[in-house]
Amino acid sequence: MQALYAYFQHEKGNVAHFEKELFKSLDKIHDLYLSILALVCDLHHVALQVMDENKNKHRPNAEDLDPNLKFINNTLLMSLTNNAALKDQIERKKISWQNDFDVVRKLFIEIRGSEAYINYLALENPGVNEDRDFILEVITEYLSENEVLISLFEEKNMHWADDTFVAFNSVIRNLEDFKGDFVMQPLLKDEKDDLDFMSLLFNKTILYHQQFKEMIDKHTQNWEIERIANMDLLLMEMALAEILYIPNVPVKASLNEYIDISKEYSTPNSKTFVNGVLDKIIAELKRDNKINKTGRGLKEN
Repeated sequence: MQALYAYFQHEKGNVAHFEKELFKSLDKIHDLYLSILALVCDLHHVALQVMDENKNKHRPNAEDLDPNLKFINNTLLMSLTNNAALKDQIERKKISWQNDFDVVRKLFIEIRGSEAYINYLALENPGVNEDRDFILEVITEYLSENEVLISLFEEKNMHWADDTFVAFNSVIRNLEDFKGDFVMQPLLKDEKDDLDFMSLLFNKTILYHQQFKEMIDKHTQNWEIERIANMDLLLMEMALAEILYIPNVPVKASLNEYIDISKEYSTPNSKTFVNGVLDKIIAELKRDNKINKTGRGLKEN
């Protein structure tokens, strides 16, 4: 959506250039995914640092001298910190929290004071499952919703404000599979199919832009096409490209997806408007037998 919006804002946009930028933005999401994993590793590093500082106090108390090591010995944190593949990718991409280490430290202090952390330390003998579930809770409750962290990501890359949801979900999905040894998962489940889908949707939306515009105009007779929000128009064109030219996606799935996107990125009334217009167009396309879906269970969709 963002790549297409940028393309249509340029009167003489080069399709190949904007498609290349689209795939580069996907690489940036992967960088964000690695940044989140690097942050989790650095939280572990801060915990070790704080423990050493407490031991070296002028007057350490009993807890400082004999600290609870459950967080430091968390199997998932240890596995992340020592994972060679993760280290290699973080170093290759030059990802570092060194310049924002004060933020990492503040995050750890906040987490350390949380009920979740206190409850975790109180567990008698946490195993792999408990270790994993606690780190997942830290990520979902204290990192993914942290305004300072989200603002920091946005400062680093203007698109990351929208990409954090995808990146955090990828991290969570990856860590949910932890059974004692962290294994990095690809950002895309089926890279070739997903990249082909992106390219096809991008190019078909551009290729049939005028045709889609005319279809929408026909079913919005009480509206001048210029009065329709640009984002609504783009989302409806993308939906039509998906419905007409991507045969293995159910019509209902496409319709629901673009209605959901309109709720996030367009006007308060967009959901109802987009739904109503697309319903009319889909009914006409079905009547004229212009929707051809392939694959099990898709022919009637």
